[in-house]
Amino acid sequence: MAALRIGLTGGIGSGKSTVAGVLIECGAHLVDTDAIARSLTLPGGAGIAPVAAAFGGDVIGADGSLDRERMRAIVFADPAARKRLEGILHPLIGQQAAQEAAAARADQPVVFDVPLLTESRHWRERVQRIVVVDCSEATQASRVATRPGWTLASAQQVIAQQATRAARRAIADAVIHNEGLTFSALAEEVGGLYRLWVSPRATVAPGASP
Repeated sequence: MAALRIGLTGGIGSGKSTVAGVLIECGAHLVDTDAIARSLTLPGGAGIAPVAAAFGGDVIGADGSLDRERMRAIVFADPAARKRLEGILHPLIGQQAAQEAAAARADQPVVFDVPLLTESRHWRERVQRIVVVDCSEATQASRVATRPGWTLASAQQVIAQQATRAARRAIADAVIHNEGLTFSALAEEVGGLYRLWVSPRATVAPGASP
């Protein structure tokens, strides 16, 4: 029997990273696909050369890393460009994610933090449980707008292009409503869900249905 594989997702600014941190504290092995994507586009990363070949050297900063703001502007303006970027990065992300998941102990639950899990059947088929972190779009935007390099308008633009809250909730086995919660209350809710799922009864064979 394989240890439980959990998919974690949520819109930008939902608090997904905070939930991921709690799951690590609970004992899970985390595979953060967003962190993998960032590492692939750092200087010398495996994604730099193919992205530059596809989009031109202007999307690479002076330090040799991906100019994320410039790339973001390109893919927001052109859905075909976004698909092209995903076609380059997603296979590389999948390979690295598989390697990181293999580093978990045999009995250790693996949490795949995947921002685009709702949009990806491939990722949904790789996990046995899905937890969605949810909050209002207004809360999402206000949280993101406090980040360096972001404005309220740019945050709203990203939210508009992501899966809807309804679509994410539709694929969820559990929803964490991260709205107005203290960290301790959030951690208690996440910990309770982890204990519910991660038990001998929750251990499932690979490919088994939840």
